[in-house]
Amino acid sequence: MGDVEISQRFRTADADEAARAIRHASKHLPAPERAEDFGALFDHFGEARVVLLGEASHGTSEFYSARAAITRRLIERHGFTIVAVEADWPDAARIDRHVRHRGAGQYDEEAFARFPTWMWRNLEVEAFVDWLRQHNEGLSAAQRVEFRGLDVYSLRSSIAAVLAYLDRVDPEGAKTARQRYGCLTPWQGEPSWYGRAVMRGDRDTCEEAVVAQLREILEKRLDYLAKDGDGYFDAAQNARVVRAAEHYYRIMYRGSTESWNLRDRHMYDTLQHVLEARGPGAKAVVWAHNSHIGNAAATAMGWQGEFNIGELCKTAYGEEAVLIGFGTDRGTVAAADDWDAEMRIKTVVPSRPDSYERVFRQTGIARSLTDLRDPRHRDVVDVLAKPRLERAIGVIYRPENEYYSHYFEAVLPEQFDAYVWFEETRAVTPLPSARPKGVPETYPFGV
Repeated sequence: MGDVEISQRFRTADADEAARAIRHASKHLPAPERAEDFGALFDHFGEARVVLLGEASHGTSEFYSARAAITRRLIERHGFTIVAVEADWPDAARIDRHVRHRGAGQYDEEAFARFPTWMWRNLEVEAFVDWLRQHNEGLSAAQRVEFRGLDVYSLRSSIAAVLAYLDRVDPEGAKTARQRYGCLTPWQGEPSWYGRAVMRGDRDTCEEAVVAQLREILEKRLDYLAKDGDGYFDAAQNARVVRAAEHYYRIMYRGSTESWNLRDRHMYDTLQHVLEARGPGAKAVVWAHNSHIGNAAATAMGWQGEFNIGELCKTAYGEEAVLIGFGTDRGTVAAADDWDAEMRIKTVVPSRPDSYERVFRQTGIARSLTDLRDPRHRDVVDVLAKPRLERAIGVIYRPENEYYSHYFEAVLPEQFDAYVWFEETRAVTPLPSARPKGVPETYPFGV
């Protein structure tokens, strides 16, 4: 799209009108490092059942620090007891054991060891994990806040976790599970090859075996709870991950829409299992990319048939689900050129003139919170209701072809309930780590 066409579609005066409305309606935010002051400005979302906090990239320090500050406030003042993140269940379970003082489990080189390691192995997340462990220390075991992973990619480690649990509580059952999961053994290192083989008709699916194993674990729930109740929920969820992962890799070559929907449905279902296990009145904070937590129905994704965890939460909880998006204009970001490539600190180029980011940039406010649900701000909703471009940077960032790789159309006030803006941001600081040999690189996409 050329500059002439841009100016025809989105005149400067139009962006200025929107910026003026936002300027009068938004709240100025302090730096997120001032966690208490920053988090206090989000108190009016504390009555929600689920608060979903986004990010416009996986490698921006301010997004992590802001989510940490908001989450701390929701935990300390509003009774939230679950933090659920866009990460694999076994990795998050290791952190959960650490923060809830449940024995083995550390935030070390074994956690989040696969690409992109910097997404969860960074100083910003480490600081939040340290705070959460300290917060939980003074609480009873039943009151401690959980840290859970929602994603679908941990085929190998989830199989290992199920087998380890059954070895403890049901050795005969473990033998049966090994036979069933043996169908997937040749593919654990490269599960995408399993999907390719099934698609080509070179082999039968493993669907029946993994479904049977999940069913058996669920049917033996009472017996297993009596033997090792603390470990049962983790084992059952890992069996669900194996079931979802088998399905995911089997359909991923059919097209992005079907596999995307399966992944986000799994994340939503996992959140429901965690809330149900916590008991009546449980409240959760979700950390994931804007593309997952915003309402997909208000974006080009939804217009082509994709849904996400944000849309599913809105459908289930209505006003008790709060979707908060994040954005930035420029700065630096931790990202790679290609999948499984080395992380680099890249420059985020200033936003396009026809984007929502440019509108917020023209407010001249360095950091702001805009509540799009507030009836006093109908003028903001009205001026933002025209579809515009919105930027999304995953773990891969290619600024040289940014328009094609990182922008999509959306209607922002229908996508989010609130929007957090940082005019300029910087990259996360990754922790040193070396990926252990044999860890599969199973995640095929960038967000």
